[in-house]
Amino acid sequence: MLIPFLSTEAPFAILLMILSGALIIRPLIAWRRSLMNTGVFFVACLLGDLLAGLLEGYMQPAALRWLREMSIFGEGLAVIRYLGLALFNVVLPRMRVHISGILADILVIIGYVAWGFLRLNLAGMEFSHLFATSAVLTAVVAISMQDTLGNLLGGLALQMDNSLEIGDWIQMDDLGGRVSDIQWRYTAIVTRSGERVVIPNSHLMKNRYSVLCNKRQAVPQQRRSISFNIDLSVPPARVSAAILQDIQTARIPNLSLEPQPQCLLLDFGPGFARYALRYWLVDPGPDEVTDSDVRHHVLAALQREGIRLAVSDQTIHLVQEGEAHREEVRARELNRRLQAISQIDLFSRLSEAEQLELARRLVNAPFARGDIVTRQGAIAHWLYIIVSGEAEAWWQPPDGGQQRLLEKRGPGSLFGELGLMTGAPRRATVIATSDMEAYRLDKAGFEHIIRARPELAEGISAILERRLSHFQALETGYAEDKPGHSASQGSEVAALGKKIREFFGL
Repeated sequence: MLIPFLSTEAPFAILLMILSGALIIRPLIAWRRSLMNTGVFFVACLLGDLLAGLLEGYMQPAALRWLREMSIFGEGLAVIRYLGLALFNVVLPRMRVHISGILADILVIIGYVAWGFLRLNLAGMEFSHLFATSAVLTAVVAISMQDTLGNLLGGLALQMDNSLEIGDWIQMDDLGGRVSDIQWRYTAIVTRSGERVVIPNSHLMKNRYSVLCNKRQAVPQQRRSISFNIDLSVPPARVSAAILQDIQTARIPNLSLEPQPQCLLLDFGPGFARYALRYWLVDPGPDEVTDSDVRHHVLAALQREGIRLAVSDQTIHLVQEGEAHREEVRARELNRRLQAISQIDLFSRLSEAEQLELARRLVNAPFARGDIVTRQGAIAHWLYIIVSGEAEAWWQPPDGGQQRLLEKRGPGSLFGELGLMTGAPRRATVIATSDMEAYRLDKAGFEHIIRARPELAEGISAILERRLSHFQALETGYAEDKPGHSASQGSEVAALGKKIREFFGL
């Protein structure tokens, strides 16, 4: 057997390596390469210990003693490494005791140093000489490695007082990102552009930084704010109501509704009032993307209400070419509205003059992606014509069941025609699935046409009946009209015609 040729410490080292290795080999599978390197180092030291025993009597005793002491010292380092991993990464976590990684590394290093002092003492060097020598070395090292020691102590302080943790979002001057790692020398953060920035711990300890999102806070989200200017003639209550109604009902990714968004009047400028919309982000990462989405909704909400963003008062001298250009723009817009109306079967019975009059009464109504265009059960006497973009119609069963998607609508579609013609409540909730441009037609815009030609009510009622039948089929889950439905078509037409006449007072 080879054991007689090993040192007396070797069997204990082998036993400790086997026991600690059995504890850490499965839980620390990610450390496999490091564990393998330590194991190879231990085997190499063990072979050196064995070689010193085999060559005894064949080489000078001093050389063999030096080889054996170095081998035993290396074996001890490997054992301390395995024991440290087993204690700090397996045993203590199972006991629900967690310590910082830097503190664990420091304790392992102290174990290395203590093992070195012990081997030197067993080799014949007295502790008094060791401490005197180590004190001098410590002073020299402390002077020559001030920055390194500052980083070490800074990293230890950051983890001990929990002022900074992995996963926190921080902002330091013009640098911001999520903390991905805290080591004994540096703290690493990943910026929003994906860059990994290494910051010395001593720099963090000496300078101020802001923790944007701390997972230990009661409200872990980050607050954002965008500002905009509105003409002084617009009442502040109207601006706040339009903005908050849109933001609180729209489906904007990464925007938190708790705490609730706020629309505040901040200041007054030359001819305008400055407002700010404050809201919270669920994830601070895509902050600029979320800000852009919010601006889309703010602009669309203001345009729907006929509220324009204001600029400073200026005096502008217009020339004849400018007026001609505006006339050209108005004509182009009017032609665009006529094209939108001509595609709608509901207005197919109107004359060219009536369609032109109707086009002049359309109101521009843009919606941002996620906006609630109409809400089921609401009463509103207008309809929308989609010019660009898409929307979805969702229906809520009367028993309060889960919402179901009825249909998707794109350019050339309209919705809200029953509300315009009969005053009936909205039959579905319509949500914009993309930025959508639409025109709105109010009851007053169509009332004078149908009053002038009451016979239009019958033709329009037939078109509405077909749309109503289709919608009822969608509600019941069928793709086409139910069998036998055509038998009652005449009564439905008569009923809708009567409602149209009553609604417009014909």
